[in-house]
Amino acid sequence: MTQSGPATPPVLLIDDEPQILKSFSVILRSAGVKAVVCIEDSREVLPFLKGTEAAAIVMDLSMPHVHGTKLLPEITSTWPHVPVIVMTAMNEIETAVSCMQSGAFDYLVKPVELARFESSIKRALELRALRSEVSSLKRQLLLGTLQHEDVFEPIVTASKQIRAICQYIEVIAVTQQSVLITGETGAGKELFARAVHGVSGRKGAFVAVNVAGLDDAIFSDTLFGHKKGAYTGADEARDGLVSQAAGGTLFLDEIGDTSESSQVKLLRLLQEQKYYPLGSDVPRSSDVRIVVATNQDLARSIEEGRFRKDLYYRLRAHQIHIPALRERAEDIPVLINHFLQRAAQSMGKKTPTPPPELYTLLAAYQFPGNVRELEAIVFDAVARHSSGILSMESFKQVIGHPRSAHGTDAAHRDGDRAGAGGAARLIPTLRESEEGLIAKALEISNGNQGVAASLLGITRQALNKRLNRHKNREP
Repeated sequence: MTQSGPATPPVLLIDDEPQILKSFSVILRSAGVKAVVCIEDSREVLPFLKGTEAAAIVMDLSMPHVHGTKLLPEITSTWPHVPVIVMTAMNEIETAVSCMQSGAFDYLVKPVELARFESSIKRALELRALRSEVSSLKRQLLLGTLQHEDVFEPIVTASKQIRAICQYIEVIAVTQQSVLITGETGAGKELFARAVHGVSGRKGAFVAVNVAGLDDAIFSDTLFGHKKGAYTGADEARDGLVSQAAGGTLFLDEIGDTSESSQVKLLRLLQEQKYYPLGSDVPRSSDVRIVVATNQDLARSIEEGRFRKDLYYRLRAHQIHIPALRERAEDIPVLINHFLQRAAQSMGKKTPTPPPELYTLLAAYQFPGNVRELEAIVFDAVARHSSGILSMESFKQVIGHPRSAHGTDAAHRDGDRAGAGGAARLIPTLRESEEGLIAKALEISNGNQGVAASLLGITRQALNKRLNRHKNREP
């Protein structure tokens, strides 16, 4: 329920009893709601709302000047996107029904249990955030522009898919909910996580850590820190990354590789916004936005019992999937030019001119390592480059032994096609395609040429001609 970030709208408390306002204001702040505004005089409510946006409203009914039953419909009709919680001593079914019909989000009877109050506020803020996201998403789709072009500058792209992801990030970044980023290794997941942080406007730091392979003790120490003497060798107290990222964003890469006990601790952090440093029995409050990434299929991990379902749904309040580079070939030319400039600058060289056929060559490659692999290939080529047009030799060495997206070696083609620049190795020739289709049709039809011809959409005579032609080609 932590509320931080740029211009966070306040929760508005309306009650004519100062002690009630004070006590519930303290409760809200202890629960992580930083912005709270209290109003005793109900006549000040409407003027306040005309000039200030509210995240949620908690109001009494029995108030002098303007009674709550009159104030409620005016608020819900003018500001329908703001959830209103009625909190009153009037325990009457008719009054409760009337308030709900007037648009109240919830109806609480004093004295209110603390857990009930916190739960209602949490749900109200989540509803408010969801409504805000939907409104922002509609606006972004209509405008088709980015409001934070400078934040997305490190993401070099000509892809409409990536542009749409950036627009989605602008919508969700201002919320406090977790973000799950999925995509293959090397697709640039951390780059998009940094964009989420940049757009959010959170004042704290962006802290990134790869949690793959961390056992439970190291995971806890890394994230939550420890007290002095918590374990042998802990000579000094140390803050964890959650503390270092306070008011900012904590990015956990390879989240799919964490142990079950570590998943439980992360779930507790997300649910309660509290954590325990090692060796401490006093909880600390957390004010951090969690963004995680994985190249694994977490749904399958859940089925196999390797990942907690409740944590998965907590983490994927928002989900971003980064498409593989082979799925956005239009990005290859702009990325090549970008990496050529970066590589030349880092090596103190003049940016080389790439041959036009380089783009065609790389467009046919599957890039199992995605953008990271392309960057490495380009940097290697620039390191070997001396002058003039950029040589394609180092690229051909990579493309000459292509791998599929799963990392398996592609079948080597005939040596007489090596002069085609290597790209031809990725696809069969027309002759090979024809021979392969005929062989498959005969296999399916158990050698029956009539059935095979029917499967291929040709006559039996045409099939016989092709078979004879292929037979005559054999040495």
